[in-house]
Amino acid sequence: MITALTLSAIQYTALDGGLAANVPEHIRLIEDADNHGARLVVFPVLSLTGYGPGGLADPEHWVTAGDSRLDGLREICRRTGITAVVGAPFREADGTPRLASLVLHPNGGLDTGFQAWHHGPDQQFVSADDQPVMLDLDGWRIALACCVDTGFPATDRPALARGAAAADADIYAIQAVCTTGGDRRPAVLPSVHPAMDPVVRPGAPARDNRTFSLLANLGGSTELGPSAGGSGFWGPDGQVIRQAAGSGTEVLTATLQYGPPEHRATERAAPESAGPSVLPAGPG
Repeated sequence: MITALTLSAIQYTALDGGLAANVPEHIRLIEDADNHGARLVVFPVLSLTGYGPGGLADPEHWVTAGDSRLDGLREICRRTGITAVVGAPFREADGTPRLASLVLHPNGGLDTGFQAWHHGPDQQFVSADDQPVMLDLDGWRIALACCVDTGFPATDRPALARGAAAADADIYAIQAVCTTGGDRRPAVLPSVHPAMDPVVRPGAPARDNRTFSLLANLGGSTELGPSAGGSGFWGPDGQVIRQAAGSGTEVLTATLQYGPPEHRATERAAPESAGPSVLPAGPG
């Protein structure tokens, strides 16, 4: 029998200093999510390094499957029982460079998913991959998508959202860097950029595919411009369940549950608070 699932979307402002600075902040935020009862925590794209072609050019920003710099994340997942999805530049065993979703499991396992669509300066550093990533957690099926993958090609609905629906996903989880200008815009959230074509809004995959949607957006300021914020959760009807108050680091926790005749969401904040947990980005 499928039970309710509590999960956290982390809107995160990456710190200067690469993995050495950002891994401890990830651990702190995972601990906070654990205090709220989360079983799954999703960080934005490139959360461990920040976004920018300059960062991709730095060999110290790239990780591998056995990278010891991830040991602290492995340990916090083991200790809390949380599955954490983080973002980083990743090299496969054969050296192929990817923009990756790294899924760290409580048992020490690591799964990887790779961004399918690249444009602009990204293309000179990374290779694309078109295999969707599905997680099974407590009876829930979670489809992961990365940034612009949610909006291309521009057909009747985003390609990976169609894949999520075909795989009977319950939750469509998006790691993103959405800014207030330029060519990186939210793929699912009409409340952030209401003027966008409905085909590439985050609420649309939820509504069209009858799934919940989660967005974890990179916060602060990036080489692409200021963050649009807007991280949060959407119900199968495309309506906001909860959403970030600003564009800085913020932990948003919700409990999703099934109810006849269709998915039903009940918003549950941290036990001690009726609102989202807002945390400082930390020193940096």
